[in-house]
Amino acid sequence: MAERESMAYDVVIVGAGPAGLSAAIRLKQLAEERGRELSVCVLEKGSEVGAHILSGAVVDPRGLDELIPNWRDLDSPLTVPVTENRHWVLTATKKFEFPHLLMPPFMNNKGTYTLSLGNLCRWLAGQAEALGVEIFPGFAAAEILFNEDGSVKGVATGDLGVARDGTRKPDYQPGMELHAKYTFIAEGARGHLTKELKRIFDLDRDSEPQVYGIGLKELWDVDPDKHVPGRVIHTQGWPLDEDSWGGGFLYHQENNQVALGFVVALNYRNPYLSPFEEFQRWKQHPAIREVLEGGRRVSYGARAINEGGYQAIPKLAFPGGVLIGCSAGFVNVPRIKGSHTAIKSGMLAAEAAFEAVAADRAGDELSAYADALHSSWVADELKKVRNVEPLVAKWGGTIGTLLAGADMWMRQIGIGLPFTMKHHPDHRQMWRKDLVQPIAYPKPDGVISFDRLSSVFLSNTNHEEDQPVHLTLKDADIPVEVNLNLYDGPEQRYCPAGVYEFVEENGRPRLQINAQNCVHCKTCDIKDMTQNINWVVPEGGGGPNYPNM
Repeated sequence: MAERESMAYDVVIVGAGPAGLSAAIRLKQLAEERGRELSVCVLEKGSEVGAHILSGAVVDPRGLDELIPNWRDLDSPLTVPVTENRHWVLTATKKFEFPHLLMPPFMNNKGTYTLSLGNLCRWLAGQAEALGVEIFPGFAAAEILFNEDGSVKGVATGDLGVARDGTRKPDYQPGMELHAKYTFIAEGARGHLTKELKRIFDLDRDSEPQVYGIGLKELWDVDPDKHVPGRVIHTQGWPLDEDSWGGGFLYHQENNQVALGFVVALNYRNPYLSPFEEFQRWKQHPAIREVLEGGRRVSYGARAINEGGYQAIPKLAFPGGVLIGCSAGFVNVPRIKGSHTAIKSGMLAAEAAFEAVAADRAGDELSAYADALHSSWVADELKKVRNVEPLVAKWGGTIGTLLAGADMWMRQIGIGLPFTMKHHPDHRQMWRKDLVQPIAYPKPDGVISFDRLSSVFLSNTNHEEDQPVHLTLKDADIPVEVNLNLYDGPEQRYCPAGVYEFVEENGRPRLQINAQNCVHCKTCDIKDMTQNINWVVPEGGGGPNYPNM
């Protein structure tokens, strides 16, 4: 076995999203203020910073104001302030405006901006590099490394040049070890290293299980006469029924572009539901179609979203490292925002790690980070909305929304439900196929609605085909014996990229995994009923290449 080379840093950060980059920036700011050397590197599995970033996005600049107070003078991509806020309740053919005056004040979008989160991360990366942070795109952290005492030592990147059968190709290169005094895990929702760390250190022992939604998004060039920069629209209701919940968004961004998408909570019960098809059907609503007609779709993608809120935050620190951003789960679900909380979490972790390194510590538990986070405005914000998701999950879209609104208003005025509601894991919610009605989806028209394969093409997804399949099965028999026989194979519908399909072979069905289509959304890892699918990183640089999502 070829020996891996190693590099040592004070702090290694896995993931160049808002949390990871903000942590890197804050570490270097503190080092500059104190006049000391501090080495920081960021690993990013995408081919470039931003390649795997997907969000609406409407960004609350609160975290950025604290991280880089003069960001407005630094040519940032936050150029389109939200000017108009609408909330529609949809039926199959009509829309009803929900007055924003009926929502708690913290739900408004005053002072926010709509933009590509990928472009914000590219800009943050430039700020980080200017401070001396080393950023390595195209390198996937595949393995956690441990010291002899069990504390985290760092991470190792994946080997390159390994064939599908596990043999080494002529261009084989062993992965590299990156050692650190502290390792920050900022790999986003349902990261594979986060899963391992939760298991090893029992980080979610005292928290509720994390629950998720899947967000699907497209970017459209629209008719300039229909474009209103800063207009933000959210929808609920049709096409989802009471046994599933979610909603749509439509954001008018710069350059006559509209970012639109649809989120489906992954606790849905009907195995015939397809989040992708619900999104395509939603676009055919007269109010949505009107905006898109005469336009052109230019990009597509999908990503899982944390929806568990405050009660699902796991233990944040472990010996030698921390969870930050969506690896921990700081999304404010009713506000549909998590970038500002991710930035703040990265800053707080950086401040705790800097003090530890300055005191010549290494490999211990950064409890100061967890204490600071739970005392911060991040916790205050999430506590106000902690019952929203479980109320809607329990009572459905209509009654649940009314109860959630009442609870938020009560918390706004200082009272509220005297308890915190619990969650139920998404993979345990699916009903058998004999208990539900199949869903008949309309065929795409190729103008407003499209099929999955043409959509994946617009995500610029690419993987080296001759490499081990990164969507691994613990038991190869379960997809047919359990998933197909009892649930009619929901993986062929919940995957937004056409990765899974059942094919006939020698007169028997088998699951075919088209791993090269994978957009790294993690839905299969979350929703698979027996948790038989385990998503691991492919070769670095593989996956989607989102231009400005």
